Amino acid sequence: MARLARLELSDDDVAKFQEQLSDILEAVSKVSELDLSDVPPTAHPLAIANAWAEDEPHDCLPLDDVFANAPDRDGDYFRTPPA
Repeated sequence: MARLARLELSDDDVAKFQEQLSDILEAVSKVSELDLSDVPPTAHPLAIANAWAEDEPHDCLPLDDVFANAPDRDGDYFRTPPA
């Protein structure tokens, strides 16, 4: 994984991280020991309700308010440094 992430690790770090990763995988593998035959597959433990409000049109901000904190403008446009 370190090679894929393009990390340069010492041999000591590789050994330490291998041990930590093995411990993590061992802990996660304990889930497979559980009897989940009567548990339905779920993507989320709670019912999800749409938290978004309905779209309602509003008047636009006046241009003076839009550009009030702009560092620089050119007419009705924001002026930015060249990319």
